[in-house]
Amino acid sequence: MSGWQSLYTRFKQYLQLERSFSKNSIDAYLTDLTKLQQYSELYLNKQSAQQFTYLQLQNFVEWIAEIGFSSTTQARIISGIKTFYKFLVLENDLKDSPAELLETPKLKRKLPVFLTVEEIDAMLAQIDRSQPEGERNLSMLETLYSCGLRVTELVTLKLSDLNLKEEYLKVTGKGNKQRLVPIGKRAINLIENYIQQHRSKLSIQKQHLDFLYLNRRGKPLSRVMIFYIIKDLATKAGIKKVLSPHTFRHSFATHLVEGGADLRAVQEMLGHESITTTEIYTHLDTQFLRENILSYHPRNKF
Repeated sequence: MSGWQSLYTRFKQYLQLERSFSKNSIDAYLTDLTKLQQYSELYLNKQSAQQFTYLQLQNFVEWIAEIGFSSTTQARIISGIKTFYKFLVLENDLKDSPAELLETPKLKRKLPVFLTVEEIDAMLAQIDRSQPEGERNLSMLETLYSCGLRVTELVTLKLSDLNLKEEYLKVTGKGNKQRLVPIGKRAINLIENYIQQHRSKLSIQKQHLDFLYLNRRGKPLSRVMIFYIIKDLATKAGIKKVLSPHTFRHSFATHLVEGGADLRAVQEMLGHESITTTEIYTHLDTQFLRENILSYHPRNKF
């Protein structure tokens, strides 16, 4: 086993056993490490990871920028490399980490794409309620928008999470953290209609009995399926924006902030750990106001 291959194996075990990372996270870290190996092979005569100096790592950072990786991807790669070198220090392969002082590129926070209320209504109007899955899709997207859920939170929503009488849902978010989210009467009515008119007629396997949203085979829906449903409805409604299930979550937050909702309350409903994540919607609101003022102010009409 080569020096690099041995490091991959040991690093993977460390991420699995000591850090308890998911398979996707581990794959991402190992992919980042392959980029460092590629740089070593191209420019440093295949030197080992342990031989890298701080200056060589700085040159590596410049190289990934020149290749054309976005600032976000660069930041992720640098974070992965820092974790890798911390691991080498823990394992006594190195005394100090040469990556400790590496700086990540300053990230520009993009304003998320969101839909207007009219656009959401136009999409929901495209749903054919005469089809078996129509009631499900209408209920699902109304819940996604009304509660600001992540797509994973939507597809894992269970009957036992519903408290429709008290008008709230129990949602399990990132890191298995649970939060209570209020739900409006329209979404409640659509959920109840879906359960009675469609879900009750499905043949459901025992292990899936508690899942709310199911496909025609009685199994939970995948995240990818939600994406396809949204993409199809957007096309039918003539909406050209690049959409994903997360767009409904952005729309939920944007409309609340535009309506004057307290930012801390929005943070709680979205399940954001930090208020700074939620604050991006105040920038969105500012941009919305600015565009309206510039559009309608007489000094800006030529």
